[in-house]
Amino acid sequence: MEAINEFLIWMDSYLGSAGFFPILLLGTGIIYSLYLGFPQIRYFRHATRILRGKYSKDSAPGDTTHFQALTTALSGTVGTGNIGGVALAIFLGGPAALFWMWMTAFFGMTTKFVEVTLSHKYREKTADGTMAGGPMYYMEKKLNMKWLAILVAIATVVSSMGSGNMPQINNIAIGINDAFGIEKWITGAVLAVVLGFVIIGGIKRIAQVAETVVPTMALIYVIGALAVIFGNLENIGPSFASIFSDAFTGTAAVGGFFGASFAYAMDRGINRGLFSNEAGQGSAPIAHASAKGDEPASEGMVSLLEPFIDTIIICTLTGLVILSSGVWNQKHQNDFARTDMLYVAGQFSDKEAADVHQLFVFFDKKSEEDGGVKTFNGEISVSNGIAAQGNYTLLNARSTAEDISYSKENDPFTGSIIIKDGSIEDSEIVVSGKSLVHSVKLTTEAFKRGLFGDWGQYIVTIGLLLFAFTTTIAWSYYGDRAITYLLGPSAVLPYRVVYIAAFFVASFTDATVIWNLAYVTVALMTIPNLIGILILHKDMKQTVASYWKHFNKNHAD
Repeated sequence: MEAINEFLIWMDSYLGSAGFFPILLLGTGIIYSLYLGFPQIRYFRHATRILRGKYSKDSAPGDTTHFQALTTALSGTVGTGNIGGVALAIFLGGPAALFWMWMTAFFGMTTKFVEVTLSHKYREKTADGTMAGGPMYYMEKKLNMKWLAILVAIATVVSSMGSGNMPQINNIAIGINDAFGIEKWITGAVLAVVLGFVIIGGIKRIAQVAETVVPTMALIYVIGALAVIFGNLENIGPSFASIFSDAFTGTAAVGGFFGASFAYAMDRGINRGLFSNEAGQGSAPIAHASAKGDEPASEGMVSLLEPFIDTIIICTLTGLVILSSGVWNQKHQNDFARTDMLYVAGQFSDKEAADVHQLFVFFDKKSEEDGGVKTFNGEISVSNGIAAQGNYTLLNARSTAEDISYSKENDPFTGSIIIKDGSIEDSEIVVSGKSLVHSVKLTTEAFKRGLFGDWGQYIVTIGLLLFAFTTTIAWSYYGDRAITYLLGPSAVLPYRVVYIAAFFVASFTDATVIWNLAYVTVALMTIPNLIGILILHKDMKQTVASYWKHFNKNHAD
């Protein structure tokens, strides 16, 4: 598993974490915002009118209403990125990461508008009478790049597993296990059966589920988040101040947090912003291609509401909950995941400024230094779960671990532990203690600090279950359309079987590996899509002009 994780990190270093990726992602949104005159501002009110059905025609071709298409796409984006992803961004990049998530969302509103408009324009009716669209269709039909269309379709299938499926159930299983003590594999098995029943019905059943569940789950989560924020109201001002003050400088070390450079905070914020709202990834256009309508730009306008709802509203609430509660730089009792653990040679303390600087440099992968930190090799003597002191330090979740204990088969461990290249060789030994936490665990800790007290964790659990499960449902449809494009309708059933199997397996797989897989698959899908929509800038501008010409002629008010 560790070898797989290292490979994924290596892949991410050339894709999602590479310097060109955030530039391409933000740059596309900025370029189109300027080119189209900031449609995310100018068309926002008009988009809400379209969503309410003011200009809709039942006779228009398509399978779903504007609202169903929006909620289906939102069910695909409002998921673990809003609960665990925001927490991970702050854990890695500090408060400044939230600022860059906002930037991604604001310019992502335009990117979403563009990709959905083009997808709707070049959609096709399949043999069974349903609509199919997405980046692969405009790449083949307009760009005449069949090879790129195939690449994007393959990336969509892989991404449906790597970002839309596996991280969702992984976070659900962790959340339910923490809240109720239910074994992760049991949660995975039960929900895999439910998933199978839902996705068999195709887009119409998925849309019906989405338009009912999405508004309900959003309301539950918002109420819970506001309860925490009001319980820590005096910290809201300082939280906003830290977001903006750190945005262009990075975050200094504080508490158990070693700090984050400007570049790293920006990179993680943009990366998590994309994972949250999926603007530019090419996923939402697949859902919106099913919407009824004669004018592609009208559906594009509906879609620009998604990043606003998903990131600027819901992710901001999560971020303020985490920052105002103060849990993001505090150490919490937890069982250490192997991929978060590392034994390093020498004794380090986060109370010593020199040690903190060394560890900061060590964790900052962009630095040419190594901070003088080397991995530890040797033996550790343990008696009744407590290790003898030695010339080593255990780092967990980018922090120095405290109150460490060792167990095996639920009993305190006694004996020698072999450490090789910073890792424990015996896979059955469980290491526990206090350290920083990330992802769902961090959000859960934050929700305990509000008006509901410990009951707040159940808001996270319920929200996570609903958010993440509907995301998995939506992404099954995205992969379904992509596999249909590649291999035809006969490949849909085998794809669904593999999709459900991956869903189950991911429920008890290491969370760090799952998130690193998500980073890679998101980039594989996003990069060719962004290049494609940039090439079609003239087509996009003509489509928008045609829409307004037609609209002003028929709906002058």
